[in-house]
Amino acid sequence: ETMSLKKAEEVLKEYFGYDSLRVGQDKIIENILLNRDVVGIMPTGAGKSICFQIPALIFEGVTIVISPLISLMKDQVNSLTQLGIKAAYLNSSLTERQYFAVLDNIKSGMYKIIYIAPERLLVNGFVDILKNLDVSMVTIDEAHCISEWGHDFRPEYRRIQAIVSKIGKAPIIALTATATPKVQHDIQKNLGMLDATVFKSSFNRANLYYEVRPKTDDVDKEIIRY
Repeated sequence: ETMSLKKAEEVLKEYFGYDSLRVGQDKIIENILLNRDVVGIMPTGAGKSICFQIPALIFEGVTIVISPLISLMKDQVNSLTQLGIKAAYLNSSLTERQYFAVLDNIKSGMYKIIYIAPERLLVNGFVDILKNLDVSMVTIDEAHCISEWGHDFRPEYRRIQAIVSKIGKAPIIALTATATPKVQHDIQKNLGMLDATVFKSSFNRANLYYEVRPKTDDVDKEIIRY
């Protein structure tokens, strides 16, 4: 076990209460800690957030997380805050007053992890604020949104790379639960990370299976039974 993984498991235990990383998480975290660009394709529920939250706590600077999911941002920031980790989000759910309060805190270097909706990156002057931070890593969650072949395409995602390149040389981690080879290539090409290390977790769910059953007159009873 490498020193970086040992440190990652210490942080995992200290903050999240787990003893060991799941298969898939370990390799992704190890590569991020080596400052490599990473693409992680993992099923929902496989623990993608741990893959960037742990390196964020190990790195000296701040981690930027770009995500289109307002409810996810709120949940993760609330969870991190309860663990004593300084985190915040910037999205359309904030009032103007709240937005500028968070912005002031960002400028003063208060946070370790900052969640940002992609359209907020495009606001005038915002990149200059990020330039003044010590950004250790940029995480792009729901990275399939970058691809026109993806089911959740968002045009503002295709402008992320131009903005991120102005911030500095921080490694990029792109995460998604859904990527065909075409979408995966689109993610890497658009983010300028064709050389990234790619990790794909198994999508096999041992607790799920298909079964074909003949339809009977007692179909309602069958449904209730299952």
